[in-house]
Formats: sequence, structure tokens, C-alpha cells
Amino acid sequence: MKRLIIHGDAGIRKNAIIEHDGAEVVCFSVTRQGDWHGPDEPQLWCVIGSEEERDDFEARNYVPHWLDTEAVDAETVDVIKHADDVAVS
Repeated sequence: MKRLIIHGDAGIRKNAIIEHDGAEVVCFSVTRQGDWHGPDEPQLWCVIGSEEERDDFEARNYVPHWLDTEAVDAETVDVIKHADDVAVS
């Protein structure tokens, strides 16, 4: 699991599947920052991970401040499935 900061709006929401570092990962949470007093473009702060890590995310078996963090531009994010297309059990 890691935190991914996306500069700009990549058009994703919670439970979307994106490609990051050559692997398909799930966006467990997406928090939109910067709409009111922030930079010129919004930032999406996401917690991403593999589908096997979903139970750990939901049970909060991690420390948010200790997650590795990466920042990318919205143009570099490849959306595999939008949240509307994903069925969550």
C-alpha cells in the first residue's frame, strides 16, 4: 500500500483501477485537495494498493503517516477501470 498524490484531476474516484509502476492497483481512497485555497489545479491524494491489501485497508492495519508517498501528474495516470465499472464485494 502507498499514497499517490496526483497533480491535476485524473478523473478517478474511490475503487478505480489504475496502472502505476507497471502494475494494476486499486484506489482505496481518493481525497480531493486544493479546490478553495490551493494551487491552480487540484490534487488527488490516493491510497493505492493491490486487491489483496483491501482487507488491511478496511481494517486500518496500517499507519497512514508511514506509507511511502509518490507524486505524479494526471496526464501520466492510465485508468484501467473507473469506479462505476468496478464491482466491490
